[in-house]
Amino acid sequence: MRERSRLRGRREAGDGGRSAGGSASPRRERRGAPVRGSGRRLAMEEGAADLRQRKKQNCTESDKMAPEERNKENSKLGRSPKYMLIQRFAKLFFGCLAAVTSGMMYAVYLSTYHERKFWFSSRQELEREITFQGDSAIYYSFYKELLKAPSFERGVYELTHNNKTISLKTINAVQQMTLYPELIASVLYQASGSEEVIEPVYFYIGIVFGLQGIYVTALFVTSWVMSGTWLAGMLTVAWFIINRTDTTRIDYSIPSRENWALPYFACQVAALTGYLKKNLNCSAEKFCYLLVSASTYTFMMMWEYSHYLLFVQAVSLFLLDSFALAQTEKVHEVYKIYLFSLFLGYLLQFENSALLVSPLLSLVAALMLCKCLQMNMKKGTFMSRLLKIMYIYLVLTITVTLNFLLKMFVPHKENEHLLKFIEVKLGLNTTKMKYLWTPYVCMLAAFGVCSPELWMTLFKWLRLKAVHPILLALILSMAVPTIIGFSLWKEFFPRIMTELSELQEFYDPDTVELMTWIKQQAPVAAVFAGSPQLMGVIKLCTGWMVSSLPLYNDDDLLKRNENIYQIYSKRSAEDIYKILTSYKANFLIIEDSICNEVGPVRGCRVKDLLDIANGHVVCEEGDSYAYSKYGRFCHEIKMNYSPYVNYFTRVYWNRSYFVYRINTVTFKRMNDALIPAEPNPGVVNGKSNKRFCKMMVNIK
Repeated sequence: MRERSRLRGRREAGDGGRSAGGSASPRRERRGAPVRGSGRRLAMEEGAADLRQRKKQNCTESDKMAPEERNKENSKLGRSPKYMLIQRFAKLFFGCLAAVTSGMMYAVYLSTYHERKFWFSSRQELEREITFQGDSAIYYSFYKELLKAPSFERGVYELTHNNKTISLKTINAVQQMTLYPELIASVLYQASGSEEVIEPVYFYIGIVFGLQGIYVTALFVTSWVMSGTWLAGMLTVAWFIINRTDTTRIDYSIPSRENWALPYFACQVAALTGYLKKNLNCSAEKFCYLLVSASTYTFMMMWEYSHYLLFVQAVSLFLLDSFALAQTEKVHEVYKIYLFSLFLGYLLQFENSALLVSPLLSLVAALMLCKCLQMNMKKGTFMSRLLKIMYIYLVLTITVTLNFLLKMFVPHKENEHLLKFIEVKLGLNTTKMKYLWTPYVCMLAAFGVCSPELWMTLFKWLRLKAVHPILLALILSMAVPTIIGFSLWKEFFPRIMTELSELQEFYDPDTVELMTWIKQQAPVAAVFAGSPQLMGVIKLCTGWMVSSLPLYNDDDLLKRNENIYQIYSKRSAEDIYKILTSYKANFLIIEDSICNEVGPVRGCRVKDLLDIANGHVVCEEGDSYAYSKYGRFCHEIKMNYSPYVNYFTRVYWNRSYFVYRINTVTFKRMNDALIPAEPNPGVVNGKSNKRFCKMMVNIK
């Protein structure tokens, strides 16, 4: 009995020593089956606790390790902590000052250039509004309607139940045209009391120019965070401005959705770059996380195609995570931000089904599912190893399958013409949409020149031994961008100043005369038909109803544009009359610039594309043969002979435009007055003509 009590005492003392000191040997714990089982359970509990507290530990460890590492480095170099604190503060202060100054100067530059180009301040309101062309005119027209409404609530209701823009059609303009920028601008204009200080058009374009300044500042910060020196930011801004024609569309399309959305995307990229950095203190990490969340959601609300760009970003994060180039926990936090933004955007965008069937949602859901499988599977087993090997293949398979199932069960509209339009919008057509990726090329080039780490990697690869690689890398990372900056200043700064000093002029008296005639002579209930680009300007400048708009994300609007463009094709007067009256149009406007267009490449003009789509041109062995028993409508109607005078009466004309009133004609023998004698231009056997759909995108 005494020996047993002594043994128990020794065991209790040993257990107490292990619990207090934690220095017990693991070999002793593994003796015996009961002890082995308890060890496994203890390891599993410790692993679960480690997973639950990992994020908190990362913050605390980074907060503790960063100062310790700095202190060790400073002690080696013989520098005091106070000296290093002043140096870091000075670097941060001057870097932030340079970033903000760059953004403000770019915004002032855009404003000055816009004034010099259009003489905006010296023009009447009608002449100012004519400078907005195509879809830009539509966006600004709704901004005007919101300001004219008796209350903001009433204005929003009229936009969501709009039946005064397109004939025979009631649309939710806020959802269909993504008018959230106009809603925000109108609220700010009225809430800030700017009615007595600034005109609505200056307030509107001022917000856009300010956002472009934020765009440049965000690119500056991103390059600074990546390279560690704000010289990279200065170089990024310089290259961005020099290549302005390839980095932005602000010169000729101020209200476009991209000019509102891309600055928020640049802020998201800057915050995401900072968030993914290692050894980041907890406060900075939380700030970056909040900024990523806010900018991601705002970007998604500003542009209807934003989720496709975020999908490309999510694929990049997935690859970084797969190759262990980024912290897995942070990457999955970004996935959660995507999910939150998608579902919140779905609710606030009037249950936009496009967000539910977007590839971004399918990819993020697949990644989160695979993450759960990895966490719930025991490490070291055959299935865990197989999952790790087949991880990329499994994610791709689940993504494609989930997206296919969502498209089967979620009602949505998706057409081939929209896919072509998205291809153009996302920059896959590099000749038209370079502004999406060129700014980041400028940023990456500046990072490559100014990053000491990249210079050190290059010297190590070259095995340079004559000079110390670290010293040479630090020297070149400062000297090379300085030399490039001075050369750019010497070559391009005089050009920019000359550009600002030139007095350009935007003079379009024919369009001004046309809009004045419509306001004075056309009936209030009149409906105008013509090219979609001109209809947008008519809607903005006069407020009259139109039959089509320069928008290509709706089946009905696309079909209208296809049909009304037939006024420039080789169709009969009766066919054109039936098309126009089917949309209740009262006036037809022929543009001489389209009818008599002389393009540099034959076959790429609007009328050539229409002839190809209608089958009026046959190409054989490199030669084109045109045939049609009717002449080109826009030419024939100017001759004023029968049967054209029976259907149309010319009421106004100038050098650029011919306006015809559509007469009321009674047909004696006709089964259906709304069906043309020949097949519909964009429809073959009841299906949309793919060639014409692509043509419509290219026309835009």
